[in-house]
Amino acid sequence: MKYSKGYIGRVFLLKFEDNEILIDKLAFFAKKERVKAATMIFIGALRKGDLATGPRKPVIPPQPNKVSFKDGWEVMGIGTIFVNARSPQIHIHGSMGKKKKVLTGCVRGKSKVFLVIEAVVLELKGVKASKEIDPQTGLNLLKII
Repeated sequence: MKYSKGYIGRVFLLKFEDNEILIDKLAFFAKKERVKAATMIFIGALRKGDLATGPRKPVIPPQPNKVSFKDGWEVMGIGTIFVNARSPQIHIHGSMGKKKKVLTGCVRGKSKVFLVIEAVVLELKGVKASKEIDPQTGLNLLKII
């Protein structure tokens, strides 16, 4: 285990609106506010999108199970923002439900908001971390510096 010590900096309240692409809007926000490291919690709904619901098999490098969803799902989750040399790297895990169905996984790509998502972003100051491609897994993983 590696770790870096820091403290909470700015606190942001975000409202994502209907049909906005969640990850794109979050990356835009992080660039605009120059957020280098943060965690977030959120509630709301996603209209449609994609999830990675774990690996097909527990091997390295992993092959993700990809699941698409549509027609509006209630969602809650948590995520992180860390930068690399190019841009903010967004990592969001959420659990969502519709009727008696439940999905949990890593929110991917062009997942779109349905009506609203409310989020609280807590900036992490003083931590020494970034996101980089891990050569062993091929994944964009947290690097504690």
